[in-house]
Amino acid sequence: MKIFPATEENIRNAVELIRKGKLIAFPTETVYGLGANGLDPIAAASIFAAKARPSFNPLILHVTGAEMMAQICSQIPESVLKLMSRFSPGPLTYVLPKSETVPDIVTSGNPTVGVRIPAHPVALRLIELAGVPVAAPSANKFNKLSPTDAKHVAKQLHGEVDMILDGGMTTIGVESTIVTERMGKIVILRHGGVPKEEIEEFLGYRVSETTDSARPDSPGQLKYHYAPAIRIAFRDETDFDRINFSRAAALRFGKTGESDDKDFRLVRNLSVTGDLREASSNLFRYLHELENEDIEIIVADKIEPAGLGKAIMDRLTKAVNYYRRPADLK
Repeated sequence: MKIFPATEENIRNAVELIRKGKLIAFPTETVYGLGANGLDPIAAASIFAAKARPSFNPLILHVTGAEMMAQICSQIPESVLKLMSRFSPGPLTYVLPKSETVPDIVTSGNPTVGVRIPAHPVALRLIELAGVPVAAPSANKFNKLSPTDAKHVAKQLHGEVDMILDGGMTTIGVESTIVTERMGKIVILRHGGVPKEEIEEFLGYRVSETTDSARPDSPGQLKYHYAPAIRIAFRDETDFDRINFSRAAALRFGKTGESDDKDFRLVRNLSVTGDLREASSNLFRYLHELENEDIEIIVADKIEPAGLGKAIMDRLTKAVNYYRRPADLK
């Protein structure tokens, strides 16, 4: 699978593929997306097939702005318009009542659709030239690590995607925050690139959250997700007497003692200085690196669930849960 630099010519070539109902991978500020025409039910179905994604897990439509959003949403509440004035373009997705133009397969039969305006020049140019909303979940296999580099896409979706546009490493490194409006108030459905605290400060009230669901109305609500190919466990829940350190890696955060990790074969620190933005940018990158090594377990630090730490812990917890899941789900 050849990876193409995200030049104007290659973006135009990708648009032609989208118009033909094909799949392309492209960069956003969060993670790489697996894109197709969001108004074409057959193209949308090919996303589910390529990712081995369950049909009950809805897709997000990416648009260039409020005008395109209005074409696929039957209404946009004032509270959402207010959020858009501050956070869009950016890593914030809005779940809104859908219009009849949106195929049911995109929303998994829900009456709502997730919509986002990405803050990435390649993504925005692609959508602008395509002239349609682009459905784009993360460009990976379902339940596996999200891609923050074009090479991550090629590793997981080789043969499943018609073109990969390379825009370099993503800057945020975790998926978007997802919100909806209920009873006139904003509710968080998934933690991500916009911290809850920033939303609350802007709105002036405490925001509730509903981030887990067996029947999701947005992506990212399942208990098991974001898992590397090798087992991952939290440091404070690990029996170190049973670890083969020659085949173990430590995933740390913040300043640590020099001798703390001397026995581990590999050590990665998401941010030595405790910078949460640096940590979120490095999270999937380091997990991809470690799953390519000859190790059998990653021992990860827990991070205080505040600010972007909440999104990071959401991903780590769901990855750990993947390896704790009952035998009948394995």
